[in-house]
Amino acid sequence: MSTRNRISAVVVLCVFSTLDNAAEPGATSGHPTGPNLGHPISAADLAPWDITVFPSGRGLPAGSGTAAKGAPVFATYCAACHGDKGQGGLGPVVVSDRKREGIDEGTTTIANFWPYATTLFDYIRRAMPWQSPRTMTDDQAYALTAFILASNKLIDPDFVIDAKSLPTVRMPNRDGFLDRFPKLVPSDPPR
Repeated sequence: MSTRNRISAVVVLCVFSTLDNAAEPGATSGHPTGPNLGHPISAADLAPWDITVFPSGRGLPAGSGTAAKGAPVFATYCAACHGDKGQGGLGPVVVSDRKREGIDEGTTTIANFWPYATTLFDYIRRAMPWQSPRTMTDDQAYALTAFILASNKLIDPDFVIDAKSLPTVRMPNRDGFLDRFPKLVPSDPPR
């Protein structure tokens, strides 16, 4: 058999093998239809990771917190990176009275970087503390959010943050952002 005929035979076998493997799932072709790795995730297994919080407050968990309850949470989880009073250190400044001067790394503050207070909560709960994210309880995340908002003079220190009240907090630079998904944006809360 010539080299040309051998190559043609190999190509034909590869084509038929590929067509056979592309058969409908469940078809009996003698070849596996997939690698059979894993199994579909159950709703119970997915629930701990389904933590998205939207600007409207949809997705906020049960729980609550105040600035007073957030102060010890900040001291425990945040001060090592953000400084004792949130003025920065290894991590960025989280308490500042600096007004918006533009958007770059040197001028972002909680007041001008976050368009919605719900986003601040979502970030804290999802990503902080950076060395062990998702270790705070929902109540601790609410209290820490209240502490940071009150320290930035964005809410009254006695204001109770929870799933109902957090979406009503109006961030100072809310109108400084273009909304990519306007249907998810909450209407302005009453003042």
